[in-house]
Amino acid sequence: MSAPIRVRFAPSPTGFLHVGGLRTALYNYLFAKHHGGAFVLRIEDTDQSRKVEGAIENLIQTLQWAGIDFDEGPGKDGSYGPYIQSERLNLYRSHAEQLIKAGKAYFCFCSPERLDEVRKKQQAMKLPPSYDRHCRDLPKEESDARVAKGEPHVVRMKVPIGGELTFTDRIRGKVTIAHKVLDDQVILKSDGFPTYHLAVVVDDHAMAITHVIRGEEWLPSTPKHILLYQYFGWDQPEFAHLPLLLNPDKSKLSKRQGDVAVEDYRTKGFLKEAIVNFIAFLGWNPGDEREIFSLEDLVKEFSLERVGKAGAVFNVEKLTWLNQQHIRLRPSTELARDVRNLVQQKGWQVPEDAYIIRAVDLMKERVTFVWDFVEFSGYLFVDPETFDPDARAKSWPDGAAERVKALTDRLEQLTSFTHASIEEALKKLAEELNVKAGQIVHPTRYALSGRSVGPGLYEMMEVLGKDTVIRRMKSALEKLD
Repeated sequence: MSAPIRVRFAPSPTGFLHVGGLRTALYNYLFAKHHGGAFVLRIEDTDQSRKVEGAIENLIQTLQWAGIDFDEGPGKDGSYGPYIQSERLNLYRSHAEQLIKAGKAYFCFCSPERLDEVRKKQQAMKLPPSYDRHCRDLPKEESDARVAKGEPHVVRMKVPIGGELTFTDRIRGKVTIAHKVLDDQVILKSDGFPTYHLAVVVDDHAMAITHVIRGEEWLPSTPKHILLYQYFGWDQPEFAHLPLLLNPDKSKLSKRQGDVAVEDYRTKGFLKEAIVNFIAFLGWNPGDEREIFSLEDLVKEFSLERVGKAGAVFNVEKLTWLNQQHIRLRPSTELARDVRNLVQQKGWQVPEDAYIIRAVDLMKERVTFVWDFVEFSGYLFVDPETFDPDARAKSWPDGAAERVKALTDRLEQLTSFTHASIEEALKKLAEELNVKAGQIVHPTRYALSGRSVGPGLYEMMEVLGKDTVIRRMKSALEKLD
């Protein structure tokens, strides 16, 4: 029987979660849950100079907000912790020592100045910058003596000089890389902290990770990691490298061209359901025309076989469209809770829940963001203070006041204030005045909302209620005339 599937998301705590990071976390989560496996969150904070205060808490909160719940990680200890790399330093040091004893790694005493000189010479010769292996063959006695004296040093892995390494990637198929293009990578820094390359291999093995699903940018490093697995005599996990995220102009997604943090899109009002749905399609597709997926749907459908190699374009217009669709799918009672909070934030009088739900139902098909309910449909909660000046000529032409006053009189006589009875009264009045119904509809909408567009007028008037409608129409007659 094969080992249970275990995957991990291992971000660095350097700030807000990048949308690319969310995709990596999501794909790992979907793969694990689809196969009944475990999803591990591990914090890779070995580069202490880049660590941002509060970033770990933000990462965890953002994942939880998106519904991506980890099985093991900080605060959810399993039997493989601790899950923060800075708390595992002794483990990395002991493994670096193991490699040195086995002749698979060595001490390097080259100063930053010397390394810079080497790099400049290589650049002048138009060679790719890499370590020149100056310390690789130092006698063991000399290396040990220099370490014992306290001379600053790092530990580098020994990469074979010739030959090549081939591995199978679950997304890209067979990948072959010649050893000569690989550097003798630093695996333990002078401060005693490991680099990513040593820490990721030691941790993935120690945490029994079966599948490494990560971004394409780590593909060139994979041969180094596989060499370390071989040096330690460990079975390697399966690898799957996800396609790059691209701007619409096909350049790599970057903050220079737009927002890249999940937090930015949360702040703009995108629903988590829309963001997760959108992120899932940045590289994966179900193989048919379906586009609207819940997280539960994605768990059922997801497979690495349907993840492509080509870069995926981050199209904000598509995300916006998905947000519209998920608002329509969301229960009105849930939307009403969000709208209630927005009304409170505005300082407006909060109506009863039943009214908010009716207002939500009225506008649900017309909004793009939840805040649209109050920003563009605030007239459902407060009387309009102003009337759109650009719409006045069309919405309040000559004769509008007389028609609105006549409709006000008719509406006051209604005993049943439903959209059907309102429509009947308006159309009957239009016949009597020998005008088109629109010549009453448009100024009435303008009087009630201050706008020239909105939901169906009759339905809107029913939601507002008779008292509010009559009051606003009389007020508008005074203000607009």
